[in-house]
Amino acid sequence: MKPAWTLIANSTHARLLQQQPGEPMVVLKSFEHAQSRSKISELADDRMGHESADGSYGGTSFQPRVDAKRKEHEHFAHELADYVEQQAQAGRFASITLFASSPFMGELKAALGDATRRDLAGTHDLDLTAVGLTELERRIAHDLAH
Repeated sequence: MKPAWTLIANSTHARLLQQQPGEPMVVLKSFEHAQSRSKISELADDRMGHESADGSYGGTSFQPRVDAKRKEHEHFAHELADYVEQQAQAGRFASITLFASSPFMGELKAALGDATRRDLAGTHDLDLTAVGLTELERRIAHDLAH
């Protein structure tokens, strides 16, 4: 029987957990994304409000501003989603449940692949990344029961 997986995440770190029926939860993998904790000034590769011109009539355009920190959050969401997608395609789990802080949950859900979406048991806008493993099992069981 394939295990159930749970991904606990926020924009800076995540834990992938596995639970076989009747057994305690175990941590399969931990992920860290230190760049998400960096200051925007450390992440920006470009001057704010910089314009580009292609030399033609009406060629001046302003690129829409995308916060450098948000780009890092999206990068981390894609990293997590890609890893889980590979595991889903390999059939490593029966189902996966996501617990993530808001708005990171939206970025993570947007990055999920087709195989992961098929096995997705549920999503919960709740940041449990600071909770210890013993308490985590209890909290997850409580949240899944409601």
